[in-house]
Amino acid sequence: MPRIFTLLFLFFVGSIAAQVKLKSELPLADQSFKNCNGTDLTLRQALGENGLVLVFSCNTCPFVVGTPDFPGWERQYNDLYNFAKEQKVGFVLLNSNEAKRDKADSFSEMEIRAKTMSYLMPYLVDEKSALANALEAKTTPHVFLFDKDLKLIYSGSIDNIWDNKRKKDIPYLKNAIIGMVLNNKIQFKETPPRGCSIKRVSNP
Repeated sequence: MPRIFTLLFLFFVGSIAAQVKLKSELPLADQSFKNCNGTDLTLRQALGENGLVLVFSCNTCPFVVGTPDFPGWERQYNDLYNFAKEQKVGFVLLNSNEAKRDKADSFSEMEIRAKTMSYLMPYLVDEKSALANALEAKTTPHVFLFDKDLKLIYSGSIDNIWDNKRKKDIPYLKNAIIGMVLNNKIQFKETPPRGCSIKRVSNP
């Protein structure tokens, strides 16, 4: 077993039982979120012609930023943003780590992270973990794909690279986007989110 999975076992969240149901409508769609990449933004404003991807992320989780044993999903963010843009799907990151808001996940640290990693997408502050609570988001990262009507189509992991027993790589999010845009059947509509737990001030 790779060392990262031993070191980070306690941070792992894999259950999908408590996630919001598919076809649920995006909550807080018209709430304005502070954007470290520019003008404050609502999720409805971020919506593309064909849908919207939300990625709950942060500045420090090894599953996001990577380790010597694991590449970190953050390295895919700009590629995923460009892929979604080609499919006319919006793409935003949200930081819900309210318990670390005066530390590593402060707004100023988010600005630094976005600049350092050259994020192409909006990076929004989810104050008091409001959206994470409403969507029952578990981890950083945890992704949610909504269609053009802001109905939930897919939730879970970006792909399966966390699984050291996998026989092949499966790009869950990209496949879901393609299926949604082409109105084809999506094979994996829910997958276990993997990563560090979202650091809420209190549990929802």
